[in-house]
Amino acid sequence: MDFRPTEDRRMLADLLQRFVAEQYPIATRHAIAASAAGYSAQHWRQFAELGVIGALFTEEQGGFGGAGFDIATVFEALGRGLVLEPFLASLLAGSAIAHAGGGAWYDTLASLIDGSRIATLAHGEPQSGYELQHVQARARYDAGDYVLDGRKAVVPLGGAAQLLVVSARTAGEATDAEGISLFVVPADARGVRVRSYPNIDGTHAAEISFEDVRVSAGALLGTEGKALATLEHAVGRGILALCAEAVGAMDAAKAQTIEYLQTRRQFGKPIGSFQALQHRMADVLLEIEQARSAVINAAAALDGSERISRERALSAAKVSIGRIGTLVAEECVQLHGGIGMTWELPLPHYAKRLVMIDHLLGDEDHHLARFIQLGAAQRAAVAQ
Repeated sequence: MDFRPTEDRRMLADLLQRFVAEQYPIATRHAIAASAAGYSAQHWRQFAELGVIGALFTEEQGGFGGAGFDIATVFEALGRGLVLEPFLASLLAGSAIAHAGGGAWYDTLASLIDGSRIATLAHGEPQSGYELQHVQARARYDAGDYVLDGRKAVVPLGGAAQLLVVSARTAGEATDAEGISLFVVPADARGVRVRSYPNIDGTHAAEISFEDVRVSAGALLGTEGKALATLEHAVGRGILALCAEAVGAMDAAKAQTIEYLQTRRQFGKPIGSFQALQHRMADVLLEIEQARSAVINAAAALDGSERISRERALSAAKVSIGRIGTLVAEECVQLHGGIGMTWELPLPHYAKRLVMIDHLLGDEDHHLARFIQLGAAQRAAVAQ
């Protein structure tokens, strides 16, 4: 398989990297992170006009990309600039809508791609950990409508979204694979309560509660009780996006550290000339290339039809990113010395984002256990 990017992807990456470099300096990011919305509506419109959101979806869905390498190309560039706009939220929600909704939801998907509306996936719960099938929120059918009750935790940019793609159980117990359904709920619907807050890395999330929230039967995405496959599809694309974003952030942190080692002088010479620091930096470079290889493998597997191979590649990438991201964050800060912890320097913000990425959509420990579990299932299937 040829892993070299196509001409279209190279052009998209160059365009996006130039835009982010020119329009997204660290001072701009600080201002956006401190805002109540947690993102810039102006920048979001500009990203949409550049076609960046459309690159995350296929032509049939109204975009012009949608493959694993398209997602990786976009998010690697976003990671270099620590972009705060709701790309992950839109990818998760839009992927769920596209996978389960079909043509009936084309207009909704189009409004996400053109940036006129923001949607997010409200799935994680306070007690669910990272298990996709652990859903305690309930939806009951009542007089032609569905009525939702429950709580969702750490919803990406939940305070800025106009639409919520909400998972709720229509049958079964809290950990059953069957009985999970998805609903598209307006964020301003009666009974929806949103508490938005900033994360340590400057991004925003929300805790959302649903109390007797009534939606029409038309709000149901796909088939009632069969949403687990759609959740796995959407979250898988989100995992790839986060891993690619981490590689972009690592590259930026690496470049800043190399520049510092070449300019900071001690004992009359650049500290980068000291062999001990050279060895540490060489280890960082090798680890980043290992992370990049894991992302390439996951991007190639994302569009495959064999579920276990695909999911193992995604979990393997998340394990690699979790370990290597922490290593890169620690080493780059330490190689900078005390200045590596100052707010004004971009580096610590990359370090915080890398640590945060490890905890989104399943941390290193969760995905290592999942990788092992999927491997056992794969071997059992072959033995049969």
